[in-house]
This record gives sequence, structure tokens and C-alpha cells, in this order.
Amino acid sequence: MDSIEFTSEERTEVLALCRRLMRLMRPVASAGDITALRCALQASAGALRRDRFGLHPVLRHMHTAVMLAERLSPDRNMAVALMLYEYVRAGAIGRDEIAARWGEDAARMIDGLLHVASLYSRRAAVETDNFRKLLLTFADDIRVIIIMIVDRLALMQAINHHPDEEAVRNVAAEASYLYAPLAHRLGLYSIKGELEDLAFKYSNREMFTRIARKLNQTKAHREKYIADFIDPVRRRLEAEGLRFDIKGRTKSISSIWNKMKKQKNDIEDIYDLFAIRIILDVPPELEKNQCWLVYSIVTDMYRPNPARMKDWISIPKSNGYESLHITVYGPEERWVEVQIRSRRMDLVAEKGLAAHWRYKGIKAEGGLDAWMNNVRDILEAGADGPLELMKNMRMDVYDKEVFVFTPKGDLYKLPMGATLLDFAFSIHSGVGSHCTGGRVNGKNQRMTYRLRSGDTVEIFTSPGQTPKPDWLGIAVTSKARNKIRVALKEMAGKRAELGKELLQRRFKNRKIDVDEALLSRVIAKSGYKNITDFYTAVADEKLDANSVIDSYTEAVRPADETTRVSASEYVMRDPLGDGEHTTSQDNDILVIGDNIKGINYRMARCCNPIFGDDVFGFVSSEGVIKIHRSDCPNARNIRLNYPYRLIRTRWSGKTGTQFAATLRVVGQDDLGIVTNLTSIINKEKDTSLRSISIDSNDGLFQGFVVVGVSDTAVLNQLIKKLKTVKGVKDVQRSK
Repeated sequence: MDSIEFTSEERTEVLALCRRLMRLMRPVASAGDITALRCALQASAGALRRDRFGLHPVLRHMHTAVMLAERLSPDRNMAVALMLYEYVRAGAIGRDEIAARWGEDAARMIDGLLHVASLYSRRAAVETDNFRKLLLTFADDIRVIIIMIVDRLALMQAINHHPDEEAVRNVAAEASYLYAPLAHRLGLYSIKGELEDLAFKYSNREMFTRIARKLNQTKAHREKYIADFIDPVRRRLEAEGLRFDIKGRTKSISSIWNKMKKQKNDIEDIYDLFAIRIILDVPPELEKNQCWLVYSIVTDMYRPNPARMKDWISIPKSNGYESLHITVYGPEERWVEVQIRSRRMDLVAEKGLAAHWRYKGIKAEGGLDAWMNNVRDILEAGADGPLELMKNMRMDVYDKEVFVFTPKGDLYKLPMGATLLDFAFSIHSGVGSHCTGGRVNGKNQRMTYRLRSGDTVEIFTSPGQTPKPDWLGIAVTSKARNKIRVALKEMAGKRAELGKELLQRRFKNRKIDVDEALLSRVIAKSGYKNITDFYTAVADEKLDANSVIDSYTEAVRPADETTRVSASEYVMRDPLGDGEHTTSQDNDILVIGDNIKGINYRMARCCNPIFGDDVFGFVSSEGVIKIHRSDCPNARNIRLNYPYRLIRTRWSGKTGTQFAATLRVVGQDDLGIVTNLTSIINKEKDTSLRSISIDSNDGLFQGFVVVGVSDTAVLNQLIKKLKTVKGVKDVQRSK
């Protein structure tokens, strides 16, 4: 870095600027303030370095302070903040020292300047709306924005003919996009015009020089031309008894260049290099009549161009703009634009619905417009220190939004209260769906972290992460919440498809053809609101697939297909056993009711009871008695809802009958394990193998074996032996 020492020319310039600044600041700063400021600058000068353009920071900021004091009402704290913030930034002066000597207001402005300066270290794209909004948020104080605008003009004036042309063009682009529109919105029209002209000059010096040469009249000559144009018009308007203001100006070089590009013409073909505005003091009911009266007077004096006439009084613009625009052929064969409007129309155009920056095509936001208009009113309140009135004005125009950076400097806007999870979804739905947390300003944070403007956020992701229902309580943006809902729905759909495939495979293993309509009725009876929830429950094993199949087969079986142990018919008038019963045999293995045998019944398929199980009887809606195990999954529901249809039931003797029992076997998918299982079953006395189905996945298998056994003792003995087979992890009786 270059030395901070002044050159002899710089020293001379600083002394001259210091005298001017002391004179300009005298109304608002004491001699002690100025002496203390000079001492602070001298004591800490060694901590500073020249900037990238080789400019001395003290000299640059003194230029800015003088310009600020000359063009705006001087503000002691603004000058202090401007002159000292580089020293605070360099660590030569502490923030507390500033507050103690110069006051909290000056220290707070320095905070704003430092905060804004930090934005430029993020490598963010300045040419974005979000950057401008974040700039206003970080500034916190409108006077910080004004300092930055004036400082940018001082910089632009200082870097003319600097050898680093690319750096100069970058500054010009930034001034054109960011600072000139802000200056216009604040009513700093002359500063805005100078910024635009300098930006145009540095970005397209050849065209700037060409236009400047075309406009080779001196300022005095141009003003004389406008006066010569206005004089006869003023006399005619006064003769009509009208009350009005009339003013004229030559358009800036940058404005002329914009018109050349828009109209695709050379400068000789631009109609309105000169502009005149006539503003009438007239009550609203007479506005149109008097505007058209002025129109007739002007066009009677100067030949109009009908093609360039614009009537926004009869039909105002959609944004409320009202005015008559005509282009006339003035002295020296020059085209001059004349704008005719009332005082009310002018106020609307400048400060109301159609503020001037909208008319010029500069993008604006509704909340910022009203706020900036208020600031402009303060700036125009008078020369008696209007900036003092803005000390307590906070830059809260974007207090409902936060602006955060990615590590690469990209800038995102989110609503206030947005979380790290919202930011992840704002980047991409895939990033949001796999978000596990993140790093904010170098510190790890959970996805529930509430973002703050200026945060630099890095998102952590994991391929195994998927959206959770509780994420809906974390996300606040509609985009994130909608993406989470879609993802949860897709995941539920996939789980339902998995459950459906599982159930279809079980049906196929049992060689059962499925009637979809009948299955839908079974699902409805199961209490599920929709088929997706039903299949998801099957996939998540909240609902046993075998129980579903049993319910389906019972629904398929006609009412007269009962499992009969005796061939006799029976009629039951009283479900509690006090009525008439018909039986022809007395050797049944079940005693139902009060020692009654020979009754038609069937074993419930939901629990498949066998001899030895603790059982009870239940009179179904078809009038058939179904025998359930006491630990049947449906037993609790039956006892609660249908206690009057229960019948006491117990086993009585043995008749050699075999019962079907289903076993669930889990183990390693080893070669020959199925053969070993079937071999043991076939060797067991009073046991037969009826069916077997095996599903294997990733080296594991799960199978269901249906065996015929005579009683629970035989079944328990079989289960013990099956558990000894190598590779078998568990054998349980399935309900």
C-alpha cells in the first residue's frame, strides 16, 4: 500500500479545504469541536492507507464534507462521522471514544457506515434490487445514505483519467445503478445529474465527448436562449391574467444520450434538448381549461409538432400522471419541449402517485416511495438545518424483510422471521428437502435458526435426509411449506405403493384372486379414510397383511359355507344359550353355551384358534357362531361393542381333528434353510405342512408357514424345534 504521507500539492489542498469546511461548519459546530477533530485526525493519521485509486482518505473525505456542507444544510455529526469512520475502521479510534467525545448520534452513524462498508467485502452483485434494499437496511440512518451519495460524487470527480480504466468503469456502473437513483429519490437532483453524467463519461467517454461538442454553447448562451424563449410566453400569459411559474433548462448529456438510444436518432434529430415547464396556480375545477388555454397561446407563438403532442390531462397515465406535453419549433430552429400542468398536477408528478423517478422509468417500491417522499419534504423544508430533523428517522422501510448472502456472495430476500430451512428451500427444493442444518457467519446452526439481514449462510445437506411433518412448523415462507407438503405427499404415495405391492404379493402367495371392489369394502370397514392411508399402514406394519387377507377371505366366503365339526343343523333363538338348540351328535370338541354340543360354528380367520387355546364364541351378523382366541386382535373391540352377542365356549375332548396355525419365521437367507424347516415339520407326529411362503431381501428372509396341528401343545413343541434350525432368528405364532 502507498504511504499515507501527503504530497506538497495534497497538503496545500487540505489546508484550503480545511478553511472552507471550518467556515461552512461554523453555524453548527463549535471551535472546540473543530480543534478536537483536527487533533484526532493528526494523532491517528498513521493508521490509514491510500485507497485502490491512490487517493488519500483524509483528502477524499474532506472533499466530501465540504460538498455536503455546501449543497445541503451542514450537520455537525455527519461531518464528524464522515471524517472519523475510516479511523474507527482501521482500529485507530474506538467506537466508545467517539460516543464519549462526539456523542452517540455520531457513533451510530459511524456504525452505519461501517456496516454498509462490510457489504462490499461479501463479493455480492451490486447490480441487484436486493443489494440496494439491504444497503438501505444496513445504513439504518438516512444521513448515512446521504453521506454515501455525496462521497460517491466526490470519488467520481477525483478519478477522472485514472489509469485503471476497468476499476473506473466499475465505479461508474455502481453509481449509475445504485447511487444516482437514490439521489433522485431523495430530491438531490443536481447530485443525481452529475453522477449520471460522470458515469456516462467514464463508461463511454467517446460518445460523451461527441455530445458535449455538439452542445458547444456556453452556459450563458444556453440560459440566454431559454430566456429568449420564455420572455414572450411570459408576457402573453400575464396579459391573460394567469398566475403561474415558468422555468427552463437544458437537458443533461446523459439524458440526451438516453433519448438518442430510445429514439434511435442522432443528436440533431432529438426534439427536446431544451425543456420548459409552465406550472399554473389554479383551482382544480379550472385546471383543464387553463392548461388548454396555455397550450393554445404557446402553439400560437411557436409552430408545434403534432406527432410529439401528448395529452395526459384528458386521459391520465395509469400511475396518475397528468400533464400536457408539446414540442415546438423555437428560436434558432431548435425543438423545445413544453410541459403544461397545474400546481396540483406537478405535486402529484413530483411527490405523489407518479414520482419523477417513475416517470423516468426508474423502478420503485411502494413502501420506499412514501418514505423517500417524506425525506425529500424534509430536505426541501429550508436552509435552517433540515438534516437535524432526520436524526431520529430510522431506515425501517424493509423491516418486514431480511437479506442474506450465500458464501459466494449471492443475495437472497426472505420475509422477516424466515428460518435457515426457508433459505434452503429458496435456493432449491432439493437443497431444502435434504437440509440438516447450516453454518451462519461461521457458526453451526440448526434449521430452526431465524435469519437476520447480512447473515452469510451455508446449508448442510445429507442424501438420507427427507422432509418431516414437523418441518411445517419450522418453515414460514409459502414456497418452503408448499414444497414440504408436496414432498410429504410424494413420500406417502411411495409408502402406499410399497404396501400395495406387499399385500398383492401375499395374496399371490396364497393363490387368491383379488376383487378390487370387494377389497375396497374391506378397507372401508377397517376404518381408514382413504386407500393411501390403508396401504401406508400395511407398509409400516401398523396393519398386518395376513389379517387383511383373512378379512378379505371371510368377506368372499358365502354365508352358508361354514366350518362344521358336526353335520347337524341348529336354530338359535337366544344368543345367550337359553333358547332351543338342535344337535345330533354329542362328541364335538367344543362345548358352547350351557354344555351344548353339536352346534354349527366356524373358526375365526383373524386369529385361527386351535385346540387348547383360550376361546370364546361370537354370534356374527350372518347368525353364524365364530370362535375367537381370547387374545385375538379383534377381541377387545368385540367385547366393548357387542357384549350381548358373546357365548361362553370351551374345548371338550379330542377327535383327531387338525387345526390350521400360521407361523411367522424370520432368519438369514441361507441355502437349504427352507428344506430344513419343511423336514422338521414333516417328521413331527400329528403335524402336517399345508403351505409356505418366503420373502427374502438383503440376505434376510421372512416367511409364513401354515401347519395343521392337533392342539397347542403340539404347536408349541414344533415352534421350539424350528427355532433350533441354523439361521432361524425367530418363530412366532401369527395372529
